Amino acid sequence: MGAQKSIHAGKAKIDVNVDLSHKLCAALMLPPFRNSGGPLSLVIGSLCIKHPNLFGGSEKLDVFWDKGLYDTNVVVAYRRPRPEWLPQQSVVVQHSISPEIGVHGLPADNFSQSGSGGVNLCRSSVGLELSEPASSNWSSTTSVKFEHVRPMSDEGRPINRDLDGFPVTCSGGTHDSMVVLKQETRYARANDNFFSRFSLQIEQGIPVLSKWLVFNRFKFVGTKGIKLGPSILLTSITGGSIVGDMAPYQAFAIGGLGSVRGYGEGAVGTGRSCLVANSDLTFPLSKMLEGAIFLDYGSDLGSGRLVPGNPALRQGKPGSGVGIGYGLRFKSPFGHFQVDYAMNSYQQKTVYFNITNVSS
Repeated sequence: MGAQKSIHAGKAKIDVNVDLSHKLCAALMLPPFRNSGGPLSLVIGSLCIKHPNLFGGSEKLDVFWDKGLYDTNVVVAYRRPRPEWLPQQSVVVQHSISPEIGVHGLPADNFSQSGSGGVNLCRSSVGLELSEPASSNWSSTTSVKFEHVRPMSDEGRPINRDLDGFPVTCSGGTHDSMVVLKQETRYARANDNFFSRFSLQIEQGIPVLSKWLVFNRFKFVGTKGIKLGPSILLTSITGGSIVGDMAPYQAFAIGGLGSVRGYGEGAVGTGRSCLVANSDLTFPLSKMLEGAIFLDYGSDLGSGRLVPGNPALRQGKPGSGVGIGYGLRFKSPFGHFQVDYAMNSYQQKTVYFNITNVSS
């Protein structure tokens, strides 16, 4: 059962969305890999607080809190007003805890699922973000932040090695620290017959202290949609690579929803580099119902062995994989419902469900 409520306190807006999942349903749909911490462990929800005028000078404060069965994320962002032609500045503080399934998860059922590998990441960061004014079809964001990463076991204890005894941090200790300079550039263009999107992210680890990580990581995503009569063909290519210092959790995880469907999260491979291609063709079946067929491909480009500890080899990941399938999309005023049926290279089948609330 769930509840959603919007509260206006003065000029601040508070959005609350709470889902109280039944224990039996949770046990059937999401097999637990962490010991239950009491009744609150079954609460799923989100909280959003927005204040548009914190100190009377149009300062904006945003607070976001999301909680799943096994993960938590808190983000606090503070922005001061600046002229539109100047970069907009934000101070962002973030804290998250999530299972590291993509890299340390154990593939099962012919790679269609990924279970816990006993490694969870506790991330804390604070930084400054600059958003450049949009120019034509281009926009960019620059940020610098200090990040502290601490791996934990399923019981919440700090760890420095995985279940096979290999280090889970770059330092070899129970945590990694780094200062990261990030530049993200985005391009978007659209008309009645097509749209194009491209984004490029470049991250540089700055050696403020000798023990902190020094690396260069880039990732790009290119998407193009073409209208073919009443149908739409959507294709996208995602790629990336990292050089320099590297902890296993920084590897590119290939497989899962949003990557190669038909595989569990990270079940195709984990590498220093990656290349993923997706193609979807959607076509109308009625006014509110659409059909879709899709084809996905992903590869670690032979870089799985270059990840410290080579977790992909130890877990038997193939390094490349293909997923094909079909699905239905139902659009209503209350939300968008999506179901996809995917099959991987090992003829293992997976069904994905997704519900998007559009009322807010």
